[in-house]
Amino acid sequence: MAEDIRKLLLAAFDVEHREHVTAIRGALGSATPDWNDVFRRAHSLKGAARAVDLPAVEAVAHRLETLFEGVRTGATALDREAANAVHLVLDRIESYVAGLTDGAGPEMPPDALAALGRLLDLPGETPPPGPASAPAPSPPAMPSAPSPTPSPAAPAPKPAPEPAEASAAILRVPADAVEALARASHDLASTLAGQAPAADGLARLARLARDLRLGAETIAAGAGAERPEWRAFAARADAFAREAADLSRRQASATSAVEGAATRVRAAAERLALVPAETVLAPLARSLRETAREQGREVDIDLRGLDLPVERGTLQALKDPLLHALRNALSHGWEAPEVRRAAGKPEALGLGLAVAVQGSRLQVTVFDDGPGPDLARIEAAARARGLLGPAAAADPETLLRLVFEPGFSTAEAVDTLSGRGYGLSVAADAARQLMGSVRLEPRDPAGTALIFSLPLSAARRSLLLVEAAGRSYALPGGAVERLLRLKRGELPVAMGRTILRLGEGDAATSHPVTDLAAILGQSADPADPGMLTAVVLRTRGGRLALSVDRLHDVRPFLVLPAPAFGADPGLIAGTAVLHGDVPVLVLDPEGIAVRALAGAPGGSLGTMGPAQRSTTPVSPRASARATILVVDDSITTRTLEKGILEAAGYRVVVCVDGQDALERLRAEIEPVDLVLADVEMPRLDGFGLLKALRADERFARLPTILMTSRGDAADVARGLDLGADAYLTKQKFDQRQLLDTIGQLL
Repeated sequence: MAEDIRKLLLAAFDVEHREHVTAIRGALGSATPDWNDVFRRAHSLKGAARAVDLPAVEAVAHRLETLFEGVRTGATALDREAANAVHLVLDRIESYVAGLTDGAGPEMPPDALAALGRLLDLPGETPPPGPASAPAPSPPAMPSAPSPTPSPAAPAPKPAPEPAEASAAILRVPADAVEALARASHDLASTLAGQAPAADGLARLARLARDLRLGAETIAAGAGAERPEWRAFAARADAFAREAADLSRRQASATSAVEGAATRVRAAAERLALVPAETVLAPLARSLRETAREQGREVDIDLRGLDLPVERGTLQALKDPLLHALRNALSHGWEAPEVRRAAGKPEALGLGLAVAVQGSRLQVTVFDDGPGPDLARIEAAARARGLLGPAAAADPETLLRLVFEPGFSTAEAVDTLSGRGYGLSVAADAARQLMGSVRLEPRDPAGTALIFSLPLSAARRSLLLVEAAGRSYALPGGAVERLLRLKRGELPVAMGRTILRLGEGDAATSHPVTDLAAILGQSADPADPGMLTAVVLRTRGGRLALSVDRLHDVRPFLVLPAPAFGADPGLIAGTAVLHGDVPVLVLDPEGIAVRALAGAPGGSLGTMGPAQRSTTPVSPRASARATILVVDDSITTRTLEKGILEAAGYRVVVCVDGQDALERLRAEIEPVDLVLADVEMPRLDGFGLLKALRADERFARLPTILMTSRGDAADVARGLDLGADAYLTKQKFDQRQLLDTIGQLL
C-alpha cells in the first residue's frame, strides 16, 4: 500500500514540478516578471520535493528560493550569470525527475548546487544523497546530443532521457491508425447528425397518432357510441398513439446519449492525434542549452507558437531534424562577444524555434541572430565540389538551395556541433518525407532562418465565421485585427470605392474596402446596403479591409486539408465542418490580399454551401429533377459534389461507401438516374460497386461515373473495362467538365 501511495505522489509531483519549472522559465524570458510568483514557485517546488522524499531536488529548490528572495527584495541582481545558473538548475531538476525509477534515480549533478552556491556566496557543498533506495544507473543521453566533456572539478553527467509526453505509460501506435481513428470519429458524428430526420419523423408520427386517437375517441363518443367497431378502433388508436409517443421518447433519449458518446469519442480522437507542439519540441531547448554549456557559449532561446495543436506524428518526424538544425545554428551563428557588441547585438547568441500556421501549411522555423549565410563561402564550397561550374553564375537563391546537398559544409573543421555537412541534408529529407519543403533564408537585420513548410493535415484553430453572398466562410482568427459596423454614408469614397480610415491623427491610415463576395467571383447582395460590416485583416502586405454580409461567432474548429478539387488553391486554406455536418471553406488571408490587390475576381467557391445560382447551362434532364446518387466516404467531397449538382438543378442523394449505395439501390427507395462514385472507399470500393451494378439486370445500363484521385492509366483502364461510362480525376477536376459529362450521359 505504501508503495502505491508513493507512486501516486511521484506521479502528482511529476505534473506539479513541470508547472513550476515552466512558470520560472517563462519569467526569465519576460520583460516584466512577477518575482513574487517566481519565489512562491520555488518555495512550492521545495515543499513538493520534501513531500515525496526527493532531498536532492529539495536542496536545489531551497537555493533557488533563496536566490529569488534576493531578487524579489532587490538585494540580488538577476544578471546573465544568474539567469544561466537558473536555467542549468531547472534543466538538472527535469533530467533528475525524468530519470527516476520507482522513486530512485541518478544523483543530482553537483554543478547545479555549485552554480547557485557561487551566486549566493556559499561554500561548496556535496549534494545530499538521493532517496534511501539505491540509485539507478545514469540513463543514456539523447542519440543526437554530443557526449559531455569531463571537467576535473565537476564531471558533467550525461543528460537524463527527455521526460515522456505524459506521466502515464506510453503506447506506440502507427500514425495512420491514429489518423484513421480521427477520421472515423468525425464520420461517426456526421452519420449521427444524419439521423436527425428520423427522430423528427418519429415525433411527427407520434403527433399524428395522437390526433388520430383524439378523432377516434370523438367519433366513438358521438355517432359511433353504439357501434362496437368504433369503440374497438378508438382503443387501437389509443394504443398506437401511446406506443408511438413512447417510441419517440426512447428514440430521442437514445439519440441524445449516442450523440454525447460520439462527441466524447471525437474529442478523445482529436486529443490523440493532435498535441501541443510543446509536448514534443520543448525538450529540444534543454538539450540545446546543455550543448551550449559544454561549448562555453551563452545563448538566449526563444520558443514561439508551441501551444499550437499539431499532429503528433508530424512533430515526432520533425524532432531530430530540428535538433540538427538548432545545433547547426549554434555552430554557424556563433560570434565572439566582442564581435556581437561591435554589431550592436546582445552578447548572447539568440536562437529560436517558431511554430505557426500559414494558410494551409504548417510552418516551423529555426532562426538565429548570427552573421547570416556566408554566400561567398557557400559559392566557393559549391565550386570545389563541382556543384557549380567554373563559369556558372551563382545567384543567392541557387546558393541557398545547394546547402541541402548531402555532405555540403562550409565549416573549416569538424567538431561536435557541425562540419560533416549532413545536418541540413537531414532536414531536407525529413521535409520531403512529410510531403513538404525546407528553405534557408537570411534574416533582417541579421541572422539566418531555416523554414520548414509542410502540409497541414489537421489542426485546431480559432476561426471567425462570416457570410458573403448567402454562404458561410471562415477566416483564421489570428489574422483578424478588428471587426467594424459603420454607416456607409459617413465613409469617404475615392475612385468609386469606400475608404476606411484606421487610427487617429497623423497615425491614421486609409484602406479601400474590398468586398469578399466580389473576390470570390460572386454577386454582392448586402443584407443592409446602408451599413458596412467589415473585417480588418493583418497580412504580410499590411492591413486589408474586407466587407462581408454578416459576422457570426468565433470558435475553435478542427481544420482539415483544403478540398482536393472544386476550389481555388490560392484562396483556400482548409475546410472546417460546423455542427450539423455543414462544411465551410477556410479562406487564406494572404490569398485574399493578393486577389484584392490584383482586382481580379476568383472562380466560384460556392460548392460548399447551399444551392446557388449557376452560370453553367442546365441540361434538360436536370430541369426535370433527375436524381444522382453520390457515393464517397469523405464528408467534404460528398458535400462539395452535392452542392455542385444541386446548383445545376439535380436532385442528389448520398451514400458513404459502395456497400451503402448498393443496398440503397437494391431497396429501390427512389429512382436513380446516374451514379457518381469514388474509388477508394471502405467495405466496397468503387470498382466493386461498378462490378456489382453491371452484374445486376436492373442496373446494368445505369450511367456510372467514377471520380477519384487515382489517375494512373491502369486504374482508368480497369474502371472503363468494368463498365464505367466516364472516369474523372480529382486532380484535374473541372466543374463544367463534370456537369457536361453528366449532361451527355443523361
